[in-house]
Amino acid sequence: MKVTAAKSMNASPVRVIGCGALAREILDVCRVNRLDHVDLICLPAIWHNRPELIAPGVRKSIAEAREAGFERIFVAYAECGTQGELDKVCLEEGVGRIEGPHCFSFFAGNDAFAAMEDDITSFFLTDFLARQFEAFVVEPLGLDRHPELRDMYFGNYRKLVYLSQNEDTDLQGRARQAADFLGLTYEYRLTGYGDLTKALQSA
Repeated sequence: MKVTAAKSMNASPVRVIGCGALAREILDVCRVNRLDHVDLICLPAIWHNRPELIAPGVRKSIAEAREAGFERIFVAYAECGTQGELDKVCLEEGVGRIEGPHCFSFFAGNDAFAAMEDDITSFFLTDFLARQFEAFVVEPLGLDRHPELRDMYFGNYRKLVYLSQNEDTDLQGRARQAADFLGLTYEYRLTGYGDLTKALQSA
């Protein structure tokens, strides 16, 4: 999915290949920081649930970017459960990616997230997942059809932590409802964009 095009005459264009779950945040960062030389395309957000598709999808998108004439390419994915396959693609193709194991980490700040020892039993939401909780959690896990599976999937969790990129009372309400649905204690943390901003600026 093509999201925006490069327009700046002051910097050479950079093709950013991003996760669809980050599209809104990437566009916000680019707008606020005037990164109008960024040309963003996004791969399907639902690949969060099929991480084996991410690395080959990114490789294909890198090839397409080079065919389109882009010399600078950046991957707006964390490791995202690819078991090293995404890093292998990035190394072989000579492109960088956002540091971190997943978006929860880089939104919180990778160093800060690594120090969160008490969050080992936490289930995390971002703005995107708070907005798309039904489509990305409830329906794929079959909880709408088989609510008895809830405790099988989430019985070892203790709380739902909403890592919020923007203060939005509607999304906070949705995240709290998600916590209630899963039978978890609710906790709200406003993170902003965390390490995403510096990653895009460095790209």
